[in-house]
Amino acid sequence: MRTSPATTLVAALLGFALITLDASVVNVALPAIGSALGGEMAGLQWVVDAYTLAFAALMLSTGAFADRAGASRAYAIGILLFTLASAACGLAPNLAVLIGARAVQGVAAAVVLPASLALVRQAYPDAARRARAVAAWAAGGSVAVALGPVAGGALTTAWDWRGIFFINLPLGAVALALLVRAPRSERRPAPLDLPGQLTAIVTLTALTFAVIEGGATGLVALAVAVVSGVLFVRVEARQAHPVVPPGLFRTRAVSVAVAAGVACSVAFYGVVFVFSLFFQQVQGHSALYAGLLFLPMSGLIAASNVSAGRLAGRYGPRLPILIGQGLATAGLLLLLVCVDEGTPAALVAALLIPLSVGCALTVPPLTSLMMEAVPAERAGLAAGVLNSARQTAGGLGIAVFGTLVSHGFVEGMRESLGIGAALFAVTWLFSFRLSGPSASRA
Repeated sequence: MRTSPATTLVAALLGFALITLDASVVNVALPAIGSALGGEMAGLQWVVDAYTLAFAALMLSTGAFADRAGASRAYAIGILLFTLASAACGLAPNLAVLIGARAVQGVAAAVVLPASLALVRQAYPDAARRARAVAAWAAGGSVAVALGPVAGGALTTAWDWRGIFFINLPLGAVALALLVRAPRSERRPAPLDLPGQLTAIVTLTALTFAVIEGGATGLVALAVAVVSGVLFVRVEARQAHPVVPPGLFRTRAVSVAVAAGVACSVAFYGVVFVFSLFFQQVQGHSALYAGLLFLPMSGLIAASNVSAGRLAGRYGPRLPILIGQGLATAGLLLLLVCVDEGTPAALVAALLIPLSVGCALTVPPLTSLMMEAVPAERAGLAAGVLNSARQTAGGLGIAVFGTLVSHGFVEGMRESLGIGAALFAVTWLFSFRLSGPSASRA
């Protein structure tokens, strides 16, 4: 019996939603994790960044792995590994084990993302139906982002912080059960750049370690990051199939897309991390209430994504990118000026909305901009570079913002908001250099 494409779509969407949810669901649970397992701010930063960095670094190569193994096989491996790692997170007896299991989750997530999108592509050979299916797949990720803080707060309050990981077990089992009914994917030859991938992992990990740990250890890590970064550039210049082609950034549209994506991730993920702690540790609210306070900002993401697509379709990507970055900058400045320890939580929740709407207006058109700026045969590589840059930036944003607030929360929070606003202001100015309505090739 022929399997309905909808079954494959639901399986792919569920996996994508799971890995997206896990990027944000942990933030609200961090105070409870800290109370149960101990550890200072640095340890809590690593609970988030171990996942984000593994996800970011390996995404450079996992698209090629999915092609070599076959999308369905790679997806099954990724979901199984993610589910097992989630169980290990939920059973973690100490912070070190939890951080290690989170890193394994990130590895699995990096495999799931490109494989899930490839499954959708193979299930819908018709271009029009495929476009609608991909839109549904992307919407699933937006919904997961919106539900992350709320789900984290609800599970932590009603169950325990371990519940945010145990809930992945039945959901992962459902995704695998649905995958059994999907057609098997063909394997395709795809080159792997292992030296480039390894040096990228060392560079990103050492850089984040330097930011989080600081001191003499941080200086050693920074030196390692510099050396491995230089090696990465040299390796990529000599590889026939590099994970990040050196010439990719010579195109203005690519440079602007990556820079704007970095600004969005630093600001959005860093602010969610900081205010998850602010609502609980500074203002004394429960995990559930803190999660609900993020609902206004996250609930508008999907609708803003749709609006961004319509604006880009009518006016080209330049206009929504400029509007989005301008709105996000204004939102960060409002938070910087208006928020302190005594600001009513409901007002803070409202002031978070311009940032989320601005990022949601920016990301879809900058993704289209990136895809249109490269040849069709490099679309997968470009998507991997963009998503890896965004995930890496999110991890570094959390590292920097967490370090700042650890030395004085409100003052560090304001410094963090200022950094986010400055980044957006710079990329906003760069975006003006994009050409006319299409702005696809500069």
